[in-house]
Amino acid sequence: MKKPFLQAILIVGSFFLVWFLLNQISWMQLFEVEENGIRTEEKLGELYWKSLQSSEIEVSNKTILNSVDSIIERICETNGLNIDDFKVHILQNSQVNAFALPGGHMIIYTGLITHNENQDAVTGVICHELAHIELNHVMKKLVKEIGLSALLSATSGSGGEVIKEGSKILSSLAFDRSLEKEADIKAIEYLKNANINPEPLANFLYLLAGEETGLLESLEWISTHPVSKERAEYIIAEIDNEQEYSSAISNSTWRALKIEIQELD
Repeated sequence: MKKPFLQAILIVGSFFLVWFLLNQISWMQLFEVEENGIRTEEKLGELYWKSLQSSEIEVSNKTILNSVDSIIERICETNGLNIDDFKVHILQNSQVNAFALPGGHMIIYTGLITHNENQDAVTGVICHELAHIELNHVMKKLVKEIGLSALLSATSGSGGEVIKEGSKILSSLAFDRSLEKEADIKAIEYLKNANINPEPLANFLYLLAGEETGLLESLEWISTHPVSKERAEYIIAEIDNEQEYSSAISNSTWRALKIEIQELD
């Protein structure tokens, strides 16, 4: 009887020892390792971006780019973020979507702008994606879905399929519920620090939650970000009615931006 009991003790002990040792490893630090001055995460970001770039049409219109840059600048300046850490790409795509890639890359589809009536709603979505980047959610998601070894192999040039799979994951699969809420809360903080009203972001979430109808079939964000009234409601709860809000870009700039995007089609 003693031998099976001792074996069981050893198995359980070994399990907890391995679990403890794995928890001592900082997976994120592995992606900070530099090779020829380039971080592993930056390499992954460039690979994912090149994969998207080969299949999508990147917008080069100066009016569109400058307008979105103005939004990013406002958020970064008022929140102490280094604007050089972010690489924003606008793609000509009718899907109502935006998502983050490794290495500070952010993808914004033109459909997000054309299907929103309010520039502050778009700013809120951008803040949400900036939060995913700042909070390292992108790499956490990839490590969970693809695996550490596969990601590291992709940076050595032997992971073409991994890059394709990762691109699909980042553009079409949701983050964990806890990570989504964490990004929402950080986005509210960014907006309030920039004196931008969070309410349009909440209204956008209400739309996705089905409070309104008409665009749901074309809203890609509904599948990439789990939507509920709860998310919109805790954003509404954070609104300070005493605070004076202003948009990151003027109404005239917003209208000009939408016209330029419509002319791309």
